[in-house]
Amino acid sequence: MTSRTRPEWRVRLSRADMKFSPYLFISPFFLLFLLTGLFPILYTGWVSLHDWDLIMGQGEFIGLDNYKDVVVSPSFTKALRNTFSIFLLSSVPQVIIAIVLAYMLDANLRAKTFWRMGVLLPYVVAPVAVSLIFGKLFADSSGLVNSLLGIIGVDPIGWHKSAFWSHVAIASMVNFRWTGYNALIFLAAMQAIPRETYEAAIIDGADRVKRFFHVTIPMLRPTIIFVVITSTIGGLQIFDEPRMFDTMGLGGASRQWMTMTMYLYELGWGPQVSFGRASAVAWLLFLIIVGVGIVNFLITRRIASTGSAPAKKKVTR
Repeated sequence: MTSRTRPEWRVRLSRADMKFSPYLFISPFFLLFLLTGLFPILYTGWVSLHDWDLIMGQGEFIGLDNYKDVVVSPSFTKALRNTFSIFLLSSVPQVIIAIVLAYMLDANLRAKTFWRMGVLLPYVVAPVAVSLIFGKLFADSSGLVNSLLGIIGVDPIGWHKSAFWSHVAIASMVNFRWTGYNALIFLAAMQAIPRETYEAAIIDGADRVKRFFHVTIPMLRPTIIFVVITSTIGGLQIFDEPRMFDTMGLGGASRQWMTMTMYLYELGWGPQVSFGRASAVAWLLFLIIVGVGIVNFLITRRIASTGSAPAKKKVTR
C-alpha cells in the first residue's frame, strides 16, 4: 500500500509544481508593485478626498471639492494643453525617426557595434544635463540655434517667450534622449524578422523602399504598439526637461510650458501647499494616461488586425 501511495503523492506534487511554479516566479514583482505602486496610488486617492495639511496630516473629508477646484483652475487648462502639445511634438517624430534609424542600423554597415552603441549614448546622459545644454542652445539672445538661423537670414526665435516654440525646444530634448533607445528596440525586432522574407521580396523585384514599407513595417506592428504605449506613458509624465528649461523652473512667465507634473509639483511644494489638490491632479493625470493608453491600444490593435486579415484568409484557403 505504501509503494502505491508514494508514486501518487509524487505525481500530485509534480502536477502542483508545474501548475503553481510560474505564479511563484512572477509573484515578487506583483508583491513589490503592491507595496510601491498600487498602495501609493490608492493612498493618493484617499488624500485627494480630504483637506490634507503638510503638518497636521488628514483633515476634513471634502469629497470631490479638490477635483472641482483643480478642473476650474486656468493653470490646469494650461498644463493639460502644454502636456499634450509637448507629447505630440516629441512622441510622433520620435517613433518615426527611431524606425528609420533602426532600419539604417540593420543594414550592412562597417563598425555596426560602434554605431549601435552611439545611438544609445544620449539615453545615458542625465536629463538635467541635457536640459541645461539645450537650454543654452535655445537661448533667446545668445543661443547657438538662433545664431545658425541668423546665418541663413532667419530672424531670432523667442524660444522662452512663445508657447509653441518652447514646446518645440523641449520636445527636441525628449527626442534627443529617447530616439536612440527606441531605435534599438526596433532594431532588435527587425533582426528577428526572417531573412527569407526579405529574400522573397527581392526575388519579386521589390526595391529597398518597398521592402521597408511592405515587409519591415508590417512585421514591426507588435513592437510599434509597445513603443507607442510606453511613449504615451512617459510623454504625459514629462517633468525634468520643462522644469530645467529656464533657471526659475516654473514653466515660463505665463506658464507657457508648464506641464501636468509641474503643476502637481507646484501644488504639493509651492507657496500655497495643498496636498489634497496635488493628489487630485495626480489622479486626474493617472486617468488621462489610462484613457489615452486604451485609445492607443484599440487603434493600434485595429490597425494590426486589419493588416493581418488578408494573411489569415490566404492561410485558410
